Amino acid sequence: MIPPPSGSPTLTPLPREAHPRPAPAAVVALVGPPNCGKSTLFNRLTGLRQKTANFPGVTVERHHGTVRLSNGKVVELLDLPGTYSLNPRSEDERITDDLIRGKMPEVCVPDAILLVLDSTNLGRHLVLAAPLLALEKPILVVLNMADELRARGGQVDVEALSQKLGAPVVLVSAAKGEGLEGIHRFLESTFRAPAPIPLPVLESPPSCRQWAGQVAAESAYRPPVAPLWTQRLDSLFLHPRWGPLIFVGVVLAVFQTIFYGATPFMDAVEWAVTASGDFLEERLPPSLWRDLLLGGVWAGVGSVVVFLPQILLLFTFIGILEDSGYLARAALIADRTMAKVGLQGKSFIPLLSAYACAVPAIMATRTIENRRDRLATILIAPFMTCAARLPVYTLVIAAFLPNRPLLGPFLGTRAAALLGLYLLGFTAALITARVLKSTILKSDRTPFMLELPPYRWPTLESIGLRLLDRSKIFLRRAGTVILAVSVLMWALANLPREGGAPPDMDHSLAGTLGRTLEPLIEPLGFDWKIGVGLVTSLAAREVIVGTLGTLYGMEGDESGVGLQEALRQNLTPGGAVALLVFFAFALQCMSTVAMVRRETGGWKVPLIQFGFMGVLAYLGAFVANRVVSWLV
Repeated sequence: MIPPPSGSPTLTPLPREAHPRPAPAAVVALVGPPNCGKSTLFNRLTGLRQKTANFPGVTVERHHGTVRLSNGKVVELLDLPGTYSLNPRSEDERITDDLIRGKMPEVCVPDAILLVLDSTNLGRHLVLAAPLLALEKPILVVLNMADELRARGGQVDVEALSQKLGAPVVLVSAAKGEGLEGIHRFLESTFRAPAPIPLPVLESPPSCRQWAGQVAAESAYRPPVAPLWTQRLDSLFLHPRWGPLIFVGVVLAVFQTIFYGATPFMDAVEWAVTASGDFLEERLPPSLWRDLLLGGVWAGVGSVVVFLPQILLLFTFIGILEDSGYLARAALIADRTMAKVGLQGKSFIPLLSAYACAVPAIMATRTIENRRDRLATILIAPFMTCAARLPVYTLVIAAFLPNRPLLGPFLGTRAAALLGLYLLGFTAALITARVLKSTILKSDRTPFMLELPPYRWPTLESIGLRLLDRSKIFLRRAGTVILAVSVLMWALANLPREGGAPPDMDHSLAGTLGRTLEPLIEPLGFDWKIGVGLVTSLAAREVIVGTLGTLYGMEGDESGVGLQEALRQNLTPGGAVALLVFFAFALQCMSTVAMVRRETGGWKVPLIQFGFMGVLAYLGAFVANRVVSWLV
């Protein structure tokens, strides 16, 4: 079934990265449909020897890693986006198609393909084998999830299937590490193209499905029986009435855990950032560069790192929900709600991610096939209340609203105000989506086709590697942008210097900027100090808390009673509500703007988005200030 090792494969030149690393003996692409366990197999084969980068000219990520074999050879693995066919509909699928057909030589030309299929759903997944075999590239068909096939009473004749396909076939369990020796033998061998066999015409999907069913039947394939508990869970989770209620309960539980469960870890990270800053401050001599390092670099990066535990906790839940099979059911339930505003169920997952941070949420829109649906989801994602808004909300609410019970011990006035701000952002997102999908982004309703995977127990290794990967992406893409903007804002607050001493705030560039902005923001109930805070919050929304603490002479007590009292003395109740409304609507996040630019391929969309949300924030704050001032 697996050809014995007999030499080295023909090499295809692979572009070298800037840093030296062992040259791979071959490049192998992992291809497979969604939910086949392809990424689990990739993680199992490469371990921590993997990296994430973007394909040249596009924003789709490519995961690549190395496999060190027993014969000393190093093989480069490319984990390509999941696809059901070589007739691409989404950006992810187009990238997969271009790469395996050799249309992307600036990245690499794969020497061979590992086609990963779900052995418990072989009749459907074999459809992808036909066009890949027609390319006459060396290919190994990997039937994954062998443990589930065996446990649920299914079977397949691997030898017969190999003969029918004219290519080697192995039966493995990536989750448990079973059968991987067959993959290693293939990677150590001289790659050979499969023997030519009659295949259906690629332009005819019905012919491919008919061929796949026939091949499966002639390979003595017996699909596994769906577990009784899977059927019972689906009858509950997909129930027209109970399903949505359970879905809402799961979402609320996730959010509750994210905001409260991450607190100890965020406190620990914040303590580490502060302690390391104090350590540097004690040992570095006073200088402009020390002020820049501590006030610009350390404060800017620290403001991002503090929220990393919430990001990782969110992705932990998403990983558990996705690997367990529930997230696919949740998307199916959410499709009914998304349809009312012109979107589809696949928009649910990015919007869920946006409650932690809009950056990974915008990245998650890549699975949406319809370009207009994807663009609409990108445009409304920043309306979701991200974690960076919480310090602003908490500070202002605590300063102006006494904590009184509304529903006994279950809900107080401050919690109700915070919940209202979440609903305000969500409502703005739905209304905006409805307007966009009814006008400039109008399109036909895309059929929402979703394969429901069986329920599975998530593995710690898979989730751990995913969190490590997400950490790298978040810190690299968001942290670098915020770092640059934070340094710029530090310069505005500390220049021009006279005699080596920083100027007082009134005479700094930031003070001058605030005085310049004051006539514009005065109708909102804001003074010039709030104006400076709005400018510095472009680095990250929560930066305004530290900025106001400095401006009010309360540095070091940025979230305590002192700053709350200063706000009460300098802001009217109308101005306080206006500030909350402004932050609920405004796109005060340059990392999000940068990510939108990357995802849309230019500055047009992010500038329009920034301007629209800014105008909406201004008008909303203006109305809020007038109404509250009139009522009070």
